[in-house]
Amino acid sequence: RGRHRIRARIGAGAPAGAVFRGRRPTGECWTPAFAAAHPGRDWILSRILWLCGEEVGHNRLGNVDSMRRYIYIHGTGDDQPMGVPLSHGCVRMRSRDIIELFELVPAGTRVDIHE
Repeated sequence: RGRHRIRARIGAGAPAGAVFRGRRPTGECWTPAFAAAHPGRDWILSRILWLCGEEVGHNRLGNVDSMRRYIYIHGTGDDQPMGVPLSHGCVRMRSRDIIELFELVPAGTRVDIHE
């Protein structure tokens, strides 16, 4: 939560549903069948907007640092519910929506996250 900036944009040109691990594409592409074969994965798909917190002690520096905790805005599978906390602190979006957002926001864009 709080004030952030987009530190990095990852995944330009990747296909919708591209699977990422460690901010790198795996060469895999999410489908319902692929997801069923890999239950329990925290899907990071299509694009990543890596966030950097701007509030010292809240989301910047120390063990709350959003960037060091790898907090992203990223795509997730179409079978995943929205509006409930299921990731490790990230903001999850449908692949089509993160692709659209990715094209609209450059690195450095301010992001305010509220519950």
